Amino acid sequence: MKAVQDGRNGRASRTREEAPDRPGVWSAYGALLQHLRKRAGLNQQQLGDAIGYSMEQVASVEQGRRPAKAAFTTAADRVLDGGGVLEVLQDEVDRAKLPRFFRNFALIEAEVVNRFSYDPLLVPGLLQTEAYARAVFAGHCPPLSEEIIDQHTEARLSRQKLLTRVPMAELSFVVSEEALRDPVGSPDVMREQWRHLLEVSALRNVEVQVMPAGRGFHPGKNGPFVVVESHEHKLLGYFESQGVGCVVTNPAEVSAFSMRYGKLRSQALNVEESARLIERMLGET
Repeated sequence: MKAVQDGRNGRASRTREEAPDRPGVWSAYGALLQHLRKRAGLNQQQLGDAIGYSMEQVASVEQGRRPAKAAFTTAADRVLDGGGVLEVLQDEVDRAKLPRFFRNFALIEAEVVNRFSYDPLLVPGLLQTEAYARAVFAGHCPPLSEEIIDQHTEARLSRQKLLTRVPMAELSFVVSEEALRDPVGSPDVMREQWRHLLEVSALRNVEVQVMPAGRGFHPGKNGPFVVVESHEHKLLGYFESQGVGCVVTNPAEVSAFSMRYGKLRSQALNVEESARLIERMLGET
């Protein structure tokens, strides 16, 4: 397995998330970018100058070694008169930045009409700020390189398009109070995260409920899980632990997930009470 240089300490790390094979969509994007660039009569330096990136960055994207960011894609599509063809690929490019175990579910999640989740350990990824997400990935064991942390963080933020997508999806989150209070990153990171939760919970299609500490045994004690409903009104479940994710399709098992989630919603604080608790947490700091 090829070693990848860790930008933080100069050591090479060999982790599953840093395997040498790159997602095929990055190579496909790069080949299309190169075709559009040559059609426009530009070399890599000229394209980089026109869109505000270095020649080395353009070359890395064309070779599929580095994924394009949304700003790169928007600028390149404009300069190369691509007609939006690069932007069409951007969601797939972003999705390929996700950890491998999560990519299949991310495809499902992007198209759902309803999504319900219980999170006892961390603020759910769809509600995380950039700083909070970066702190989560920085704590990965074995450690990830700065490049991989950047990619995973960008992909997590890209997933959050689901919050404001049209047509809207109905999203419900039950989060344990312990997850909200457990410090991830600095105190400033946590305060920003709490404020963000209040802002997101004000969206018409988003409900955030807090399971208060000391509630006793409840169906969420077995761990986090997600239930989603597709456009075809098919229900699916998902859960993960220690870098392994599982999509649940068996109707009886998904039904059990749904029943547990219903109980969790009834035992958690309601939306207004949850917002007041988060406001008190902000006032305590």
